[in-house]
Amino acid sequence: MREISPTQNWILITIVLAASGVLYDLMFYSNQTPVVGAIFALFIGMPIIAFERKALFRGLYRRIQKLPTFAFIITELVIYEILMSIGFACAALLLSSLGMIKPSSFLDLVIMPYEVFLYALAVCSAMIFILRVRELLGRDVFLSMLVSRYRNPVREERVFLFIDLVDSTAFAEKHGDLRAQQLLSSLFATFAEPVRRHKGMINDYVGDAAIITWPLARGIKDARCVRCIFDILADIDANAASWRKNYGQVPKLRAALHGGEIITAEVGVDHHKISYFGDTVNTTARLETLCRSLNRPVLISAELARSVKFPDEISCEDLGTHAVKGRGQALGVIALSSRAVTVLNTPAVILHG
Repeated sequence: MREISPTQNWILITIVLAASGVLYDLMFYSNQTPVVGAIFALFIGMPIIAFERKALFRGLYRRIQKLPTFAFIITELVIYEILMSIGFACAALLLSSLGMIKPSSFLDLVIMPYEVFLYALAVCSAMIFILRVRELLGRDVFLSMLVSRYRNPVREERVFLFIDLVDSTAFAEKHGDLRAQQLLSSLFATFAEPVRRHKGMINDYVGDAAIITWPLARGIKDARCVRCIFDILADIDANAASWRKNYGQVPKLRAALHGGEIITAEVGVDHHKISYFGDTVNTTARLETLCRSLNRPVLISAELARSVKFPDEISCEDLGTHAVKGRGQALGVIALSSRAVTVLNTPAVILHG
């Protein structure tokens, strides 16, 4: 599926908002130039979309997210009203100064008509709903389900990144299941931005593990799949003091990367889900378990490593081939680190992509 850049995404949102303003003018103000409606729609709608996309007042949005659901909805509606009113007033003042509209009084410039408010709220709510569902499912899953791409199984190539929290059971035994779940929620939230930045998709959470995936070509481009895990580790390290303060420890992760051919299919009846089947998925899971026995936090299969041009700051240590449960052939394994790795009594073979 073709990549859409953040810029292209915002351009699409801008076009939809402008079109909704033109449509409103055509329905209710046929004698008015359509560009007026487009300008009003952009000034009214863009601040709300920017707020919901956390591009505007990000700190405020994070604070109200912690509110109970009912209080969150009421607070958002109040913020919507304020942002729409400011946007309407700015657009009206601009258009009036350009002579494109002729209001009968100053109040017409700064007070948004009730029917305009309802229409704008309906359009923004519909767009936000679509964006929220897309965010919940992931862009690829949302579009794939929309066009029923995987209604019949499809053979394709993908990269998988399995990330597991080390010693989560011990933490739960010491602090309780509720506290352990809070730790996992904070940890998984940390994954979101690096995954989004590197064009990946969080496919699933299984216990204390997360499964992240990319179409093969997208995942190996600019070493995105590799950069993603190290950005996650860097974020955790940068906020180590906060982790210790909140949970008494800094999370330690094990991660494995592998890619290859899989079968993708939409499964389920009442609850639909896009699932991945095949040796590639199973091998990635087995590779992640090798992290413990090999005492390395990040492993990548030699098969996938050959396709990746590694960044200069990433060092690769060839660990040879290892038997993997459920796989007939031994798997070449490479350990990754963000600096040179020294292995006692074993000469490290450093690979450069």
